[in-house]
Amino acid sequence: MHQLEYPWLLVLLPLPIALWWLLPPYRESSDSVRLPFFGAVADAAGLQPAAGAVVPRRNWLQWLLAPVAWALVVLALARPQFVEPPIEKVQPARDLLLALDLSQSMDTRDFRRPDGAMDTRVHAVQQVVRDFVARRTGDRIGLIVFGDAPYPLAPFTMDHELVRTLIDESPPGMAGPRTALGDALGLSIKMFDDSHAEQKVLIALTDGNDTASRMPPARAAGIAKERGVVVHTVGIGDAAATGEDKVDLDTLREVAAATGGTFHFGADQRQLEEIYATLDRITPQNQKVLSWRPRRELYMWPLGAALLIVLGYQLAMAAYTGTRRGMRSMRERRSRQAGADVPGKA
Repeated sequence: MHQLEYPWLLVLLPLPIALWWLLPPYRESSDSVRLPFFGAVADAAGLQPAAGAVVPRRNWLQWLLAPVAWALVVLALARPQFVEPPIEKVQPARDLLLALDLSQSMDTRDFRRPDGAMDTRVHAVQQVVRDFVARRTGDRIGLIVFGDAPYPLAPFTMDHELVRTLIDESPPGMAGPRTALGDALGLSIKMFDDSHAEQKVLIALTDGNDTASRMPPARAAGIAKERGVVVHTVGIGDAAATGEDKVDLDTLREVAAATGGTFHFGADQRQLEEIYATLDRITPQNQKVLSWRPRRELYMWPLGAALLIVLGYQLAMAAYTGTRRGMRSMRERRSRQAGADVPGKA
C-alpha cells in the first residue's frame, strides 16, 4: 500500500495563498532623470508615456502550472512511500541440546525392534533420535556425544539435516569405552552459556553408570538448575547388570528432578520411541515471529515532476518571448522599408 511518512506537511498546500493575502506587493525603486520638458520630447518622438508602475501579468499557463508544481513539492516533502507486504522471520525460542552416550556398551545387541528382531542399542537410538530431530523444526539443536569424555559434534543450529547426519555417522566407542555423564552435563551447561534463547533444554541418554567423570552428576545438575537449564534424562540398557554395564537409574532420576525435567527408561525400541514422543509433547515448539515491511521511497517522482513543470514552463516562455521579439523586429523592418518606398521621402 501507499502511505505518507509526514502527512501533516500537507498543511503547507495553502501557504502561497496565505502569503499573497498577508504580504504587501513587491516594489522596486530605480534611479531616474527628471525632465521638465519630457512631454514635449515625447510628442516630438510620437511616443505615448507609460504608467509609472510596471505590474507583471500572469498568463493562464502560469496560473495553471504554479499550483500544480507547488502541490507536487509539498507531496514530495510529505515523503510518499510504497509499503511492501511484510517479510516474516521465524526465530526459535528454544535451544535444544542432545547428549548421547556412545560408550562401547552401546554396541550391545539387546534392543528389540518393533518387528521382534534384535538390534544394537546405538542403532535403535540413532533411528529414534533422528526422527525426533526431524519433528523439531522450530528449535535450534546442538549435539554432544560422551564416553570417557564429552565431545561437541554440532553447535546450536537450524541445520537439522547436519545434526541427523552426525547422529547416523557416530559409531559406538568413538568417545571411549566408559561413561562420563557428569562431564557431559558440565559441557552441556557450558554450551548453553552463549545461548540467548528463552528456554534451554537438555536431553541426555545413557546406558551405563558414571565411571569416568571428574564432576559428579549431582553437582552438574545443581549448576544446570542455577543456569536455567532443564535436563530430561533417558536410561536404556540392563538395569539388572553389574559394574559399568548397569544403568544408574537413581542418578538419572536425581538429575532430572533437580532441574525440573523428567526421567524415562526404555527397554526396547518401541518404548524409546514413546519416550521421545512424550518429550516432543512436553517441550512444545515455541517460535518468535519477527515481521518487517520494506518501504520504497517515492518522493523523487513528485519532486521530479515539479522540476520538469518549472523547466518546461521556462523553456516555453523563453521560446514564446523570442518568437514575439522576432516578429516585432520583422514588422519594424517592413515598416521602415515601406516608408522608404513612399515617393517624396528620402
